[in-house]
Amino acid sequence: MGIDVHVLNFLKFAAKKQKLGRVATVGRQALLLSKSKLEHVLKIAPEAYFDQFCETLLTHYFGATSVESFDNSDYQGATHIVDMNKPLAIRNRYDTVIDGGCLEHIYNVVQALANVSQICVQGGQILHISPANNFCGHGFWQFSPELFFSLYSESNGYSETEVLLADLANERFWYQVRKPENGARANIISSTPVYALVRTRKRAAVSQDNVQQSDYVHAWRRNAAPAVSSWRSSARVTIKRVLEASSLDSAALVLRQRWQSLRTPMSLSPRNSHLVKLPVSSLV
Repeated sequence: MGIDVHVLNFLKFAAKKQKLGRVATVGRQALLLSKSKLEHVLKIAPEAYFDQFCETLLTHYFGATSVESFDNSDYQGATHIVDMNKPLAIRNRYDTVIDGGCLEHIYNVVQALANVSQICVQGGQILHISPANNFCGHGFWQFSPELFFSLYSESNGYSETEVLLADLANERFWYQVRKPENGARANIISSTPVYALVRTRKRAAVSQDNVQQSDYVHAWRRNAAPAVSSWRSSARVTIKRVLEASSLDSAALVLRQRWQSLRTPMSLSPRNSHLVKLPVSSLV
């Protein structure tokens, strides 16, 4: 995707948490902002210099000590020409690894995620800016916050994992996702494209052998099916059965979705109990 205003602010957010140090980017990240927008967001003088890609931005304005890029082709002059579908030879080299919207274009995303962790040093940070909602056709994949919470868990060797959602139609606010727990799913729907902004730290030797969806883990531990709210449960079951039996499939689908949204708000808004709306200015 490259560096737009949300990515730029997320880099400011991450740099406040931890120095970038030696940086690796998955794909060579192009700047997708006007010079005036860069100057405004970074609060720098008009004579500031930027080139087409992110290296000058990260070294001059974010304090990175070096920046190297990984790509499948040399068409943009990446540092390392590698196939992220396959294991990499490089290990434990970079203090910050930035996936600025590339993993969704890689078929073997499990291996690509493993590569990202492998090239990061112990104590280093991993950043993802990934498509969440309404990017159908953009790449192979769209990503749920659940993936990152389950993958980047403390039991797998990570710490400080946090997920924020950025509505591309609104630069002023992000939504912090509460980590799913007690068998509840963090369901989120939106009418606009949404990024998942993810930060985690590689705390120790990491493992990706045990990545399971949290509500199923909760059910397995209880040796029971995932819990269902008891609020007007009999009425809900009756309505559900009627709708599922309806021959008017499209109408039934709309009614089912409306019923679910009324019972448990899932919108990208403060009404969703899994989200906390935060001003971007308070975070960066």
